[in-house]
Amino acid sequence: MTGPQPLRWHRPLLWFAAAMGLLTIVAAVGVFVDDRLVVGSPAWLKPFKFSVSMGVYALTLAWLLRAARRARRTGWWAGTVVALAATVEMCLIVLQGVRGEPSHFNNSTPFDEAIWSLMGNMVVVLWTASLVVAIVVAVQRGGDPVLKSAARLGFTLSLAGMLVAFLMTTPTSEQDAALDRGETVGMIGAHSVGVADGGPAMPVTGWSTTGGDLRIPHFVGIHALQALPLLALLLAGAARRWPTGPFGSQRAARGLVRAAALGYAGLIALLTWQALRGQPLLEPDARTLLAAGILAVTVLCATGVAVRLRDRTPIPAEPAPAPAIV
Repeated sequence: MTGPQPLRWHRPLLWFAAAMGLLTIVAAVGVFVDDRLVVGSPAWLKPFKFSVSMGVYALTLAWLLRAARRARRTGWWAGTVVALAATVEMCLIVLQGVRGEPSHFNNSTPFDEAIWSLMGNMVVVLWTASLVVAIVVAVQRGGDPVLKSAARLGFTLSLAGMLVAFLMTTPTSEQDAALDRGETVGMIGAHSVGVADGGPAMPVTGWSTTGGDLRIPHFVGIHALQALPLLALLLAGAARRWPTGPFGSQRAARGLVRAAALGYAGLIALLTWQALRGQPLLEPDARTLLAAGILAVTVLCATGVAVRLRDRTPIPAEPAPAPAIV
């Protein structure tokens, strides 16, 4: 009889995450020493933001795959495809940053158009491979049910957040009009709604302060894969510290994770709706505030129901064995 297999973090994803850590440092230096602007932002700001986001995403996938038993080989290959597609994507973003050219929506020259087309294809590959990883994680047996639920819901919301990016690739009304007139359009698609890209923006994020910005729900959605598992880990820690408290039940903890996922899904929808109406994040109108209030009340009610749930399966007083985390 053999014992449990040791934990094995996905090495290609770890190597990619390490490379993103180095790129983050290089890009951060570039933001300060390179005074060139690309669509109103420092040329190295996009490589910086993407390296941080992609590095965190890769680490999360490597962590979730480390304890896979069922379909382990499928998970390894899917994770490797994610790492390869993300590497190509980042190389293209850095290439355009070095050239001082926009990486997204750029159809100014045949070369730029080819880069943008390849980036789009890599996003589709990355999304599909991430879906396979999500399925592999979902079919695992045993482990912490609260963390498993958080991972499944986090994957669902993260994949939905990625899909928001496709709303950015459609031509704006001005671009459509120019195309109808037979004019050559260098940029097809935009982050902003109601205003041109490159206008006044929030620091670091670069999100528009004068119009809607679809990068906001895209960013929030993608990182549900970190937010919900982190919540599950915090709930487990609270339950071990206060076993008789409101979080000392697996049923209650799962309810809280589901309430958080409900609120997170509503937030993605709300931010997308706000952006599509050309409304800046920090200038919500009455309808946006009303929707946000309804969402907050709904989440509070769901949270209240969750903390009242009790069963006879408390969260273990001691941490679960490492292989059983997922």
